[in-house]
Amino acid sequence: MGRARTFHSLHRVTPLVTAVALLGLLAACDGGADSTGAARTPAATSGRTTGSATADTGSPTTGPGTTGPGTADTVGTESPVTQSGAAAPRCRTSELRASIGRPSPGAGQRNFPIVLTNTADRVCTVRGYPGAAFVDASGKQLGPDPKRSPDTPTTVTLAPGRSAWAGLSFASPEISGARTALPTALLVTPPDERDPLKVTWTAGEVPVAGNESAVRLTVVQPGTGG
Repeated sequence: MGRARTFHSLHRVTPLVTAVALLGLLAACDGGADSTGAARTPAATSGRTTGSATADTGSPTTGPGTTGPGTADTVGTESPVTQSGAAAPRCRTSELRASIGRPSPGAGQRNFPIVLTNTADRVCTVRGYPGAAFVDASGKQLGPDPKRSPDTPTTVTLAPGRSAWAGLSFASPEISGARTALPTALLVTPPDERDPLKVTWTAGEVPVAGNESAVRLTVVQPGTGG
């Protein structure tokens, strides 16, 4: 009888232990799966965290044509384009001083540089041909206007104190036999200006009519021609 009672007691305890063990196993597995049996994602790598990071990095790089945050401020505060390569303004007569440089004699030719110097406190430009006219003491022009040599004009930029020059030349009257006159001054008009600058002429007689009496001018170029 004692052995039989012991067997029945063991038979009742075994199912109870099995049930407890099964409940413990289910409790342990419950932390890694939801009610559908799918594995749960740890909080550190959840879809919510990933989506937030994407939104944060996407907002500053709004695509072209959009009006999202980060683009309206940029458009509203954009600085205007400055044209640093724009040409300086033209030199005015009042900003220049004219002079006659050292003559450069050639074979039967007399050549003089007409020098224009920037006397202003700003940068300006000259381009093309100056005007030139010999005049007597009364201001009357002697001879026709000079002819222009077939040169290609270029823009010369003059900083304050810098100079440009144009060549004035004519055949020597004693060789050409042209009729001459003795001017007292040369009126020099800067390119694209109307008002002339008066320069005293001390280089003797100039041709005003007759054979080979033409006076010629070249375009302005940097320097003094000396």
